[in-house]
Amino acid sequence: MGCELTKLASSNGGGSKGNNVPSLDACGPPPTDSRLPLTAKQKYTMVASWKGISRAMETTGIDMFIKLFEEHSDLLNMFAKFKELKTKEEQATSEELAEHANKVMTTLDEGIRGLDDLDTFFEFIHQVGASHRRIPGFKQEYFWRIEEPFLSAVENTLGDRYTQNVEGIYKLTIKFIIETLVTGFESSANNNDDVNNANLGTRSSTAATAKATASGSEDKKTS
Repeated sequence: MGCELTKLASSNGGGSKGNNVPSLDACGPPPTDSRLPLTAKQKYTMVASWKGISRAMETTGIDMFIKLFEEHSDLLNMFAKFKELKTKEEQATSEELAEHANKVMTTLDEGIRGLDDLDTFFEFIHQVGASHRRIPGFKQEYFWRIEEPFLSAVENTLGDRYTQNVEGIYKLTIKFIIETLVTGFESSANNNDDVNNANLGTRSSTAATAKATASGSEDKKTS
């Protein structure tokens, strides 16, 4: 839906002198998708701020995981490649941890860059959430454990640029992403249940058909 001032300018000959047509800059940013918990200005700030993180993805990711394992050491056991890394020094210099941290940050990067197209955003993040079903012992509440470590790592990377306003926007954004991950994780379980129920129904129907066929054969023999 176009800006009303743009329409006004067009109807007045393109805004020539003497028409007193307001500046098109007064339109402001276009409204955001109602599903996004950010205003247009907040989204702009988020994307602009994220450029600082995208230039230090691996460092920020490692910092995030070190903080995560410091607060939730039990999660180390879920990572076969670096579960023996018990100290911060070992974690900070581990190539395996750096590789995984970069992978997670790349996922977050794609999610944040996709805020302009929420249909694509939801599809992508739902798939990421669903993929965690393949991790033995993973629970949906584990997604939330990354929230504070993420915010802490972002603050360390941005430094003075991490103002109170920027902090609030990052909190809204990471909460939105985690909620979407959880939805994908839960939906995957529901889909699996539907498939299992369908398979069970098929097997039951097949068994009933086989039983009826066998019964009919026995009746013919008897007669």
